[in-house]
Amino acid sequence: MGMLILASASPRRAELLAAAGFAFEVVPQRVDETPRDGESAEAYVLRVAWEKVHSACRKSGTTVIGADTVVLVDGLVLGKPADAAEAAAMLKRLSGRDHDVLTGVAVGGREEVGELARTTVRFLPLTDEDIAWYAASGEPLDKAGGYAIQGLASRFVERIDGSYSNVVGLPIAVVCRLLRRLGVRA
Repeated sequence: MGMLILASASPRRAELLAAAGFAFEVVPQRVDETPRDGESAEAYVLRVAWEKVHSACRKSGTTVIGADTVVLVDGLVLGKPADAAEAAAMLKRLSGRDHDVLTGVAVGGREEVGELARTTVRFLPLTDEDIAWYAASGEPLDKAGGYAIQGLASRFVERIDGSYSNVVGLPIAVVCRLLRRLGVRA
């Protein structure tokens, strides 16, 4: 296999890919992640994932993985909160309800393939104290939707329907399926 590149600054994506047995190089890409007018959440995460792949300098024999994740609730896209107050507002909206975690995955090599992963997560009802405690922990600040399922927020998750690794930030089964379609093995 040629060189595998993860076009992401997310340490969680790198950890998931490494845990699945892939050897790769992390080459973060800066792309404009501003949603476009009228763009659906599904189209948005796929577009951003593709922009990460296309902005990575691709040499012959390299395969690039790009991904972008958002939380969707009430038709509203929740990205990364700017501060603890915004994280608290996100958690209040998620309390006691289902929401979807969407990740666009794009893989470019000799060919290009992409896929959208969707996982539904149900949160327990959260008290104001739960929300204040978690927002003050600092953990929500660089996480889509303002929480980390693999961290302190695990106590809030009643159930999930779909890929756990998608909620962490990279749906590994989808990545493996796409890499196989391109003939790339771990």
